[in-house]
Amino acid sequence: MGDLERELRELSAWLDTPDPPDVTARVRVRLDRPARRWRSLVAAALVALIVAVVLPPSRAAIADAVTGLLRFAGVSIATSPASTLPSGTAAPLPGQRAVALDEARQAVRFPIRLPARLGPPEQVLVADPDATGRYRVATLLYDGGTLRVDAFDGRLNLSFHKEVMPPGAEWVQVNGDFAVWVDGPHVLSYVDRGGGIRSATARLAASTLIWQDNDVSYRLEGDLTETEATEIARSLR
Repeated sequence: MGDLERELRELSAWLDTPDPPDVTARVRVRLDRPARRWRSLVAAALVALIVAVVLPPSRAAIADAVTGLLRFAGVSIATSPASTLPSGTAAPLPGQRAVALDEARQAVRFPIRLPARLGPPEQVLVADPDATGRYRVATLLYDGGTLRVDAFDGRLNLSFHKEVMPPGAEWVQVNGDFAVWVDGPHVLSYVDRGGGIRSATARLAASTLIWQDNDVSYRLEGDLTETEATEIARSLR
């Protein structure tokens, strides 16, 4: 268990969780049982540590290795290949409209931050208003709409559903915290307030970085490398 314990301790440098549970004593007690159960106990301990520590609920991160479903920062990602590609023009998000930046900042419940590396957006969209007229999503568009930053309240339920084609998704970091990088084209659909997938909104999306900061979730999408996307994300002001 020496190598395993060392790797888990090194992994703790990534974490930012309040008082994670100490399961060391319980794992050691179980390892003292007969050798024939050693492998199953180690596997169980690893699963418990990954669920409780590596993917803390406080960061809205849940991974299901069996179904290939990853949920992170309000985004659902299916890591199995998409069965079909969307055809035709995707429908806009519910209630979507173009507004001035100042109006957008008044129309949502979260601060709209601009990436310093990109500057002011060419266009701003808001979408999916609630009964009070406050919008759920704000989108900053650049380069004729080929580069975009979506922001939405991270305390809400799923806002986007992704069907990821190979090479799939991987964990990265933004400002020392967990993020997800989706390298390559994938099918993106909007998930409405009721949890239903709006299939009419399905479109083929470009490489995407997903992260969360102060209860706001972000999607950065465009023809970018992981390094470029991470630098843009870190420049939010």
